[in-house]
Amino acid sequence: MPTLERWLLPDGIEEVLPRQAARVERSRRQVLDLFAGWGYEFVVTPHIEFLDSLLTGVGQELALRTFSVTDPLSGQLMGFRADITPQVARMDAHSLRREGPNRLCYAGSVVHARPRALTTSRSPIQLGAELYGDASPAADIEIISLMLETLQQSNIDTVHLDLGHVGVFRGLAKAANLNEADESKLFAALQRKAVTDVAELTADLPEELAGMLKALCGLCGGPEVLERARTVLLSAPRAVREALEQLQYLAGVLGERYPHIPVYFDLSELRGYNYHTGVVFAAFVPGIGQSIAQGGRYDDIGAVFGRSRPATGFSTDLKTLVSLGGDDEPVEQAAIWAPADNDAALWQTVCMLRQQGERVIQALPGQTLVDAGVAGCNRHLTQIEGQWLARQI
Repeated sequence: MPTLERWLLPDGIEEVLPRQAARVERSRRQVLDLFAGWGYEFVVTPHIEFLDSLLTGVGQELALRTFSVTDPLSGQLMGFRADITPQVARMDAHSLRREGPNRLCYAGSVVHARPRALTTSRSPIQLGAELYGDASPAADIEIISLMLETLQQSNIDTVHLDLGHVGVFRGLAKAANLNEADESKLFAALQRKAVTDVAELTADLPEELAGMLKALCGLCGGPEVLERARTVLLSAPRAVREALEQLQYLAGVLGERYPHIPVYFDLSELRGYNYHTGVVFAAFVPGIGQSIAQGGRYDDIGAVFGRSRPATGFSTDLKTLVSLGGDDEPVEQAAIWAPADNDAALWQTVCMLRQQGERVIQALPGQTLVDAGVAGCNRHLTQIEGQWLARQI
């Protein structure tokens, strides 16, 4: 029988070796420091929990990406987290129960049964920030700004911001009085921008309403899209027009803050439609088919945990930030080599140097200065007149 290659990993599951891991950890610390500077508190969620809680209110897409197992203690189904956002929402609604705005952030590994796309990882390090307790556009602006600052800090250039609002389609679908199955079919057709399919699915609707739904396929592009949308959707329900006004306001503020970042509008792009309740946004860079960071408003998720709260947030993959950031490999701190000696004074010197931030590697029996270079040491400790001093190798 052939020898089992035990070193192989499943497709889409990666290991992170020392030099790359150093870059990932450095980026993680920098981003979390950025979040802290904006008032976001760090939380840690469990890797696995009961499936019902993990998938509450998140939609079928996330359910398909979640690994499930049976808990041998309770006999209940458990899931490995595929998205940290619902867990943080539970913390806000149930565990913390704070009044007023609450800012939380996180960074942790997740695992996907199915990747977001064929070329994406199934084991990303999800990093994100969530703002609870404020339903105003100011909260959305803060979250989008924090996302853009995160990308900027990660040295990712040529970012394009994509803005949409699920309220546009949701308002039109409600006016059309579509049943769940027909709404789902129309939603899927709009995602494909399949104008012919949209026309067929809206053929029995009033002409004006059908025309507005068909028009969504072409309402994508720069700021001029909002001007066209106001004309095309002039007779749309009030909720639709309010969604357009909110997009106009967000675009204005963000344009002043980040005039160098192009903003793209797509009124038929409804990522997370079954999850989000308002503004949706994503960051793209040329040459990458998938968004590198994304988020939106999801006001209803806290209700299932006993406390409905307004919420908006974003997430990204830390490994993606590192790979796209263009940052050089980190320069490893040159180390000091200490001999394999149990001398008490040597040990005190090693401890003192480490407390001062030096990297000290003590030789194991049989190792010599030849091994010091391999270990990345450029100095070694040598005893001079009773003192252990660092000297160049």
